[in-house]
Amino acid sequence: MLTLQSAEQMVACGRDVASLAQAGDVLILDGPLGAGKTTFTRGLGEGLNVRGPISSPTFVIARVHPSLGTGPPLVHVDAYRVASLQDIDSLDLDESLESSVTVVEWGVGRVEQLADSYLVLSLGRCATSGSEIDGSTPEDDVRTVEWNAVGQAWESRIPRLNQILGPARN
Repeated sequence: MLTLQSAEQMVACGRDVASLAQAGDVLILDGPLGAGKTTFTRGLGEGLNVRGPISSPTFVIARVHPSLGTGPPLVHVDAYRVASLQDIDSLDLDESLESSVTVVEWGVGRVEQLADSYLVLSLGRCATSGSEIDGSTPEDDVRTVEWNAVGQAWESRIPRLNQILGPARN
């Protein structure tokens, strides 16, 4: 498990994971509200060199961020309001899966059927000691990142993921 002390570290974590990302990858982000899912995706977008800004797609459900270079575009999805597999199918994500890096916030239990292989990143939030007393904000909270690679596409990248994020979650 990786422990992060700031939003800047979460962005850097996203950039590090982007160094491993390839067209066709699906990343599923899990965690409570405020855990850093969009902040991580902002770093991933920076690392992929896509057009920004990266912001939560909560109300539009999905945003495509084209590449500013030769890398793949980023498809950023918020599945929080997605109620069924039909809703996921209506987004036509399969149209861009092979050519893009697709990141799905709130995707656990909703989008695993999109690909045979995907990376689940579980983000957590731990209040700093005394945060309710000293007036610090949720942005000051410590964040954690755990990961689980499913399928063969990530197999060769596991050693590097271990360097970036720590040992995989079982």
